[in-house]
Amino acid sequence: MELKKDSNTVSIDMLLIVHSEKRRAAQGTHSDRQADPGALPHRRGGLQGGGNGIQKWQKIEGNGLYGNLAEKQHPQQTQVITSYDNQGTQLTVEVHPRDTMPELLKKFSLDKRLQGDKNGNTRPRQPGGKDAHAYPWDRSSLKSMPLDLQQFEKLDTYASQVTVKSGLDELVNDLLQEAHSDLERVRAIWIWICHHIEYDIEAAQEKDRQAFKPSNILQTQKTNCDGYAGLFEKMCRIAGVQCMTVPGYSKGFGYQTGQSFSGEFDHAWNAVYLEGRWHLLDSTWGSGLVDTTTSKFTFLYNEFYFLTHPALFIEDHFPDNKNWQLLKPPQSLRQFENNMYHKSEFYNKGMLSAHPETPMIRTVNGKATITVESCAPTLFMFMLNGKQEHGLLRLQQNGMKLDVYPPTMGTHKLQIFAKGNSDIYSSVLEYTLKCNYVDVGVRLPSELHQPVGPSWFSEQMGIRKPSHPDPIIHTSDGRCSISFGVEEGISVLASLHGDDGPITEETQRRYIFQLHREKRTELKVQLPHAGKFALKIFVKKRQEPGNYAFVFNYLLCCSNTKVNWPMFPESFGNWGQDNELLEPLSGVLPANRNVPFKLKLHGVAKALVKGQDTWPLTLNSEGYWEGSCSTAGCQEVYVMVLENANHNFYSYILKYKVNDQ
Repeated sequence: MELKKDSNTVSIDMLLIVHSEKRRAAQGTHSDRQADPGALPHRRGGLQGGGNGIQKWQKIEGNGLYGNLAEKQHPQQTQVITSYDNQGTQLTVEVHPRDTMPELLKKFSLDKRLQGDKNGNTRPRQPGGKDAHAYPWDRSSLKSMPLDLQQFEKLDTYASQVTVKSGLDELVNDLLQEAHSDLERVRAIWIWICHHIEYDIEAAQEKDRQAFKPSNILQTQKTNCDGYAGLFEKMCRIAGVQCMTVPGYSKGFGYQTGQSFSGEFDHAWNAVYLEGRWHLLDSTWGSGLVDTTTSKFTFLYNEFYFLTHPALFIEDHFPDNKNWQLLKPPQSLRQFENNMYHKSEFYNKGMLSAHPETPMIRTVNGKATITVESCAPTLFMFMLNGKQEHGLLRLQQNGMKLDVYPPTMGTHKLQIFAKGNSDIYSSVLEYTLKCNYVDVGVRLPSELHQPVGPSWFSEQMGIRKPSHPDPIIHTSDGRCSISFGVEEGISVLASLHGDDGPITEETQRRYIFQLHREKRTELKVQLPHAGKFALKIFVKKRQEPGNYAFVFNYLLCCSNTKVNWPMFPESFGNWGQDNELLEPLSGVLPANRNVPFKLKLHGVAKALVKGQDTWPLTLNSEGYWEGSCSTAGCQEVYVMVLENANHNFYSYILKYKVNDQ
């Protein structure tokens, strides 16, 4: 009971335990040592931060369900008075400071947080066989129970906008105004915490236990992962929902692939009891991220950690008690350390599986291959040691295939990113590559970007039915011709890139000549020398402003050391999309020669070639403009057209250089 004389009077909580003297004598001290089956396992204390929910359990005195509530700043001694009457009845009264946990409540697990749910259950049931889910994941759902997230839209909007008025009880009551089931009560609490409580890096680093207390969290709206878990549990208990805090190890901020775990636990999360079964969630990781470079927290809601399927939750959460894995069979700590870690975005963006299934990969003959399966077509990219180099990434209808060729022996960091439905690429996988052999013959151009080869994405961007579906093209003479269908209204641009030789930013499009025939685009390519080249393909809608967008590239390979093709002629803006050049294709003409010209030009009245003198071209019966030009006495030759017969203004469309005499 609670006695109050006036507003300044200290509250006294009284707990009455009544039983017969004979029963007490028979039980002796055994009952004092009896474990409460509904209490939390013994924990290692509060949590200190390391960013993004990573904290350390510190040993403190008097650990109970909330071992972090005692404040060292208030060393008042708890007073316990026990008396017996002549009937053998025991009366125990404890007087304690207002803000401390009653020792008797700890001892008998009868504090308010275990008042019981709406059905009168006073002690949370420990997880058992009926709570366990099969391992590994059966791909059925990301959640541990059937959920329709669209049904939460109204509740989520409401809960995210609720503000703190006075205390925790009133806050919970306000949140529950739109909640009509235990699931909705848990959801409302989850949404509020994830959208209002900021991760407190300073408090975590300073091990400030004030940051753990619900009253302080409501005031500052900051805490660390122990505070997140404790607040969530407290609010659930007020709402009449059974909830437990679960400590353990995590693969969060600062985690290194393949690292081992020992000593103090570094994280805490929650389990909630819904519809006769335990479910897992992590409001710390659901609320946002800590930037590793600036150590600043950013609210970034993550749905993945709400009622996560246990077979997925175990990938980055290992509880102190294996029963809280909710898995059959449970995983060992060694398995947790060695298993592949799929980040939450891996599943958020629709990934299903990845191979290899181990975080450590050894190359075979200098190559490592990674495949990812996804629910739907997805864009991917990769980085090897922080650079988008030394790999061939091919998009597949439901996933991707990546071949990586580390440039040096040793250990390499491989990151894989996926785009999904958003405009942002997110890290989904991370591997450590061990390379003991480098194939010097497989040196890829640094400008070979991702993806390589045509795919569903190039088709989506307007490129159809390519002549070369494979991303790698081998040419023995240094020349090749690539064609594909192009959607109406789409313009195509191509450029050639190599690490050696004469190709510069100004000339990278001069080794490609583009032709258009009946809704198909043809790219004639001439390589300046032997080697490997990236042929990049860009597209743009003609009627829309802006730049061309990169779509994909081919890898062109030529081992013939005699190859030495010149550039194509330079084309100008008036060179029409449907024009066709038959000869001369070389952009460099011999000196002192008569050179034949043959072109198909659309929508022109006259055409001529201008060197030292001017030579007109004539239109033949097949629709080609033909003629010849002498290169004597000139350094450059131009092809010019008159588009309107009523005007005398000629436009330049092609430019050739003439070899020195």
